[in-house]
Amino acid sequence: MRILVINWQDWTNPLAGGAEAHLRETFRRIAAKGHDVTLFCSSYPGAASEETIDGIRIVRKGGRNTFNFHVPRAYRELTRSEHYDVVVDDVNKIPFYTPLFVRHPLVVISHHFFGSSIFLEAGRVLGSYVYAAEKLVDRIYRNERFLVVSESTLDEFVRRGFPRENFTLALNGLDHERLHPTGVPKSAHPTVGYFGRLKKYKSPDHLVRAFARVRRELPEAELVFIGRGDFQPELEQLAGELGVADSTRFAGFVSEEEKLRLLQELWVVVNPSMKEGWGIVNVEANACGTPAIAADSPGLRDSVRHGLNGLLYRYADIDGLADELLLVLRDPVLRGRLEQGALEFARSLSWDDTAETTLRVLQETIDRHGERPRGRRRR
Repeated sequence: MRILVINWQDWTNPLAGGAEAHLRETFRRIAAKGHDVTLFCSSYPGAASEETIDGIRIVRKGGRNTFNFHVPRAYRELTRSEHYDVVVDDVNKIPFYTPLFVRHPLVVISHHFFGSSIFLEAGRVLGSYVYAAEKLVDRIYRNERFLVVSESTLDEFVRRGFPRENFTLALNGLDHERLHPTGVPKSAHPTVGYFGRLKKYKSPDHLVRAFARVRRELPEAELVFIGRGDFQPELEQLAGELGVADSTRFAGFVSEEEKLRLLQELWVVVNPSMKEGWGIVNVEANACGTPAIAADSPGLRDSVRHGLNGLLYRYADIDGLADELLLVLRDPVLRGRLEQGALEFARSLSWDDTAETTLRVLQETIDRHGERPRGRRRR
């Protein structure tokens, strides 16, 4: 089949995150099966307007702040010159409202709603714009076929009035050839990691505050931030104010080889975000034998099973996070049990399964669309 995917970014974008990892891993496998995949997304400085990566044709147009306004016209231009069997709308950030103008079979992928968490990241004015844009999803997308990455996201859609039968779970997977233990030993001293974008709504400052207490009781402990983002200056300032700057390291963007080494060296990773679609960074650490401590937030409670591959704590409970960190760092028996559980949980996740589920839903949607009168979309 010929597939047109629309997403804000591709995985080469410096601001790419978990949604782009899901897109890449799913659709490169679909392309490898012989299907024709085109991704339309925003551009960024230095990016080519068109190129093919991992068997996926990438067409870029518009900047990060204006891309959604380019989508309707680009859809018309792309479908006028080429035949597509199905369109995939990867909804994250501002929705494209594709049901209003797409006449092809349509499948929607959703990771999570920002909801009120957007105000923490974007402030009142921009946050209100995003919040209102998401509210329109309830009406415009209500009858579409969805793929969602977690039970938490599915439950949120159902609470908003969407029919449960329109949804299929396509969990995030793992590339086990790329992420697996290679014999790199754990750090000689207790090392805590944060792995992901440094964004305010992900609450990495909570980890710095909790680590300051950990450091008082375990002076040899170290904190490593793997990733980059616009919240880093505030984190560096906070680490200085709390007296842990000398034991806090910002590794920035790292290569896949360095990432694999660091994830094995860490004793534990922490994900303090108030909301995620799944928390792919948790299970990537798991695949390297490292447990995760995460806030008991939507999405994170799906990727971290308390007592199996990590621990959960109440979101924003700094003392609770510090207590769990000290527990894991001090107790080698508990840590060993969680490390084993992390590996077992990671082995249950496969991008091949995600791709197969996605393909099945795409074909079912094409078949169902063919049963309806041409030129009409179900509302």
